[in-house]
Amino acid sequence: MMNPKKIFAGKKITLMGLGTLGRGIGDAQFLARAGADLTVTDVKTAAQLKTSLVKLKRYKNIKYVLGEHRLADFSGKDMILKGAGMPLHSPFLTEARKHRIPIETDESLFAQYTEGTIIGVTGTRGKTTTTNLIYEILKKAGKTVYLAGNIKGMATLPLVTKVKKGDYVVMELASWQLQGLQEIRLSPHIAVFTNFTPDHLNYYQGDMDLYYTDKTYIFSNQKKGDYLVADEVIARKIKHTHGKKLQGRLVITSAKQTPKTWKTKLLGEHNRANIALAVAVAKILKIKPAVVKKAIEKFPGVPGRLELVRELKGVKYYNDTTATTPHGVMAGLKALGAGKKRNIVLIGGGTDKVLEYDELVKTMAPYIKAAVLFKGSATEKIKQLISKSKRVPYQVAEAVSMKEAFELACGFAKRGDIVLLSPGAASFGIFLNEFDRGDQFVKLVKKLK
Repeated sequence: MMNPKKIFAGKKITLMGLGTLGRGIGDAQFLARAGADLTVTDVKTAAQLKTSLVKLKRYKNIKYVLGEHRLADFSGKDMILKGAGMPLHSPFLTEARKHRIPIETDESLFAQYTEGTIIGVTGTRGKTTTTNLIYEILKKAGKTVYLAGNIKGMATLPLVTKVKKGDYVVMELASWQLQGLQEIRLSPHIAVFTNFTPDHLNYYQGDMDLYYTDKTYIFSNQKKGDYLVADEVIARKIKHTHGKKLQGRLVITSAKQTPKTWKTKLLGEHNRANIALAVAVAKILKIKPAVVKKAIEKFPGVPGRLELVRELKGVKYYNDTTATTPHGVMAGLKALGAGKKRNIVLIGGGTDKVLEYDELVKTMAPYIKAAVLFKGSATEKIKQLISKSKRVPYQVAEAVSMKEAFELACGFAKRGDIVLLSPGAASFGIFLNEFDRGDQFVKLVKKLK
């Protein structure tokens, strides 16, 4: 295993984006302990980052530049460590490139130095569930395995001192994390591509091709002997765009491959597709089918993803806060509303990510009895589309807080109904992030009497 002090001691490093979810904190702690000369910079103020700064108080080799980024912190450095979601055309990263300073991510640094085998998972939807399914299967099979990547509250880089040769690391990879792997021309040994639908178009300035290109870095630097596991829909696109350029072996999966006799706790056709992907990875690793089946049937699901929080007085409450796209909401409605008519009270809406809501509004009608929407630019789009509909068989209300939205939703819900938090939009403006949105919902559900 690598010795961090041999690599990072005395190095001048700028960490761009500390954040509050934990990954930036973990990276800062790791580099500070390794003896780096560390500058932490974030556009958030010290007050906004208070909880993060408290955890770094003991480290004297960290300098902070908060409330702004400065060009001076992106020259004269040995490395820039870029946090998640930093702007694609950031002038500060352009400054670093001008001075030929390496731009790394948490995941790319880890990938360069780890002795373990990386299984990477990307896609617009289903990344987290598929990542956790693979992790649980490997654990059940007796493998030494770690979760990494786009995991709430956890930095990947510190794992480099724990992961040994022969160990596995299952890494959820968002598109901006894949940018870091492209910088070092590296793709995982086993790459999993769940699906591809519109998302993050505010970040990509409406350019779906740019978004797709970032996603393809999951496999574009694979070598012979590597594997690319993809759902049948995205596999067709990959074959069209990359064809003979593929180096890894393409393994195509389908939701139909998941046996209907399996007693899984995961709802919906989209989760059957996620299971099929995880099973394909298990086959590559020669894990016994009985072990795979047992792991999948015991898997409880991931919080915030069609999570049944509680059933009270005949009403079920589901937290699907991570459904931040229209396609995510539609998958949830279809999973919960199968065979029933308009028994869902939907809590949704919020801030637009330059997405289209036409298909969602058409899909809502057979499933929902009411929609409570958070004020925001996405909600304005949804309302305009609803107003153009010839027939709207459900009620619509707006809210400026979770408390107000929840109270309105409970007013609509009767025995046999479902209250579903599934926003289809970003959380900006009302909530700290999507997890804060889900946490507030869960707390309110648990307080019900």
